[in-house]
Amino acid sequence: MLALFKDLTISQYKAALLTLGNCIDECPEDLWFGKIANHSFNVSAFHAIFFADVYLGKSLEELKAQDFHNRYAADFDGYEELSNDPPVNIYRKAFVKEYLDFCHSKAVFVVANETAESLKRQSAIPWQKLTRAELHVYNIRHIQHHAAQLVLRLRLDSDVDIDWL
Repeated sequence: MLALFKDLTISQYKAALLTLGNCIDECPEDLWFGKIANHSFNVSAFHAIFFADVYLGKSLEELKAQDFHNRYAADFDGYEELSNDPPVNIYRKAFVKEYLDFCHSKAVFVVANETAESLKRQSAIPWQKLTRAELHVYNIRHIQHHAAQLVLRLRLDSDVDIDWL
């Protein structure tokens, strides 16, 4: 049963992240900084990826210590996503795509290395009182939620259609 859970979860992470990646790839430059609800396209895409990264991890300390975060410290400037303040950072498309690739690899690695015991444990993410197993499902839903917002904007603003994978 554990192997089945891992296979299904990895498959759903891949599909959600690929859909998000297609949105990023297909976003015209003039829409990249355009509004999506309360934020811009680039901030919404970054937000979905950032929290995928957070929820895949074991703690916020571990998140900030990752090599990817150290290499791109300026892009994570102050970790504004973890505050209640409105975002002010803007994100280059190339960086967001590279971050997506990083999270895609991380998702496969993390889920493949979960155990029955680790999946039953409470998440160490302070605001998420879920088990690791439920947090994976929540994380995939969160990615899909933001991918759907971006798909809608692309369709309405640029007549770009994104396949749901």
